[in-house]
Amino acid sequence: MVSPDLKQTLQALLPQLIAEDSLIRDFVLRTVSNYYSSKAETESNFDRTLARMDQEQAENARKWDENTRQWHEQHQQNMAILARMDQEQAENARRWNENTRQWHEQHQQNMALLEELKRHDRRYESTIGALGSRWGLYSEASFRNGLKAILEESFGVQVLNLNDFDESGEVFGRPDQVELDIIIKNGDVILCEIKSSMSKADIYSFDRKVAFYQQRHHHPVSRKLVISPMVDNRARPVAEALGIEVYTYAEAVENL
Repeated sequence: MVSPDLKQTLQALLPQLIAEDSLIRDFVLRTVSNYYSSKAETESNFDRTLARMDQEQAENARKWDENTRQWHEQHQQNMAILARMDQEQAENARRWNENTRQWHEQHQQNMALLEELKRHDRRYESTIGALGSRWGLYSEASFRNGLKAILEESFGVQVLNLNDFDESGEVFGRPDQVELDIIIKNGDVILCEIKSSMSKADIYSFDRKVAFYQQRHHHPVSRKLVISPMVDNRARPVAEALGIEVYTYAEAVENL
């Protein structure tokens, strides 16, 4: 084992000896050559390292270029997809707007048709109502004229159609014309209400007509008759309570 003092002496003298003595310098180089690479070997390792780095850089550049190319291709594909989606969206919007326009046009046409149907319906109802009203009036007049002819010519009964003006509004609640059909037989006075239809209110109105007649002409009324093809069922109890005889469709007026 080398002593510490010798190591210290060698460390102090060795640099000067290597510098002054070529044999010692060669000896030292041969001795340490096994521990350190030579210059040529070092340069060779450095060149290999640079070459490997160049290869890696070239490979990385190639991969970067490839990735860039693939990214551009994918970007172009995505842009094409987006463009196609924009076209499809624009086409869908155009179709939607066209369908909406057609729907509005059809809706307006339907509304116009509905209004036209309503006008025709109102006109039809008005016409039917007018015809019904005329039919009712004509039927009442026809029945009244027929009844007058039969009773007067075959039974010696006097039939009168009386029109008085109610100034005080006793019958209808306001001044109005009051029409009554009167049958007179042997001095007895029978008042008739001949109408195409009779409601509960019509029964009350007829009873007020009878009272108006008796007060105006001072003739007692022996019988009160209602003759109508249509009598509201709610009117019948009222007529019975007021002593009014009701004759409708299949029923006959008897005991005149």
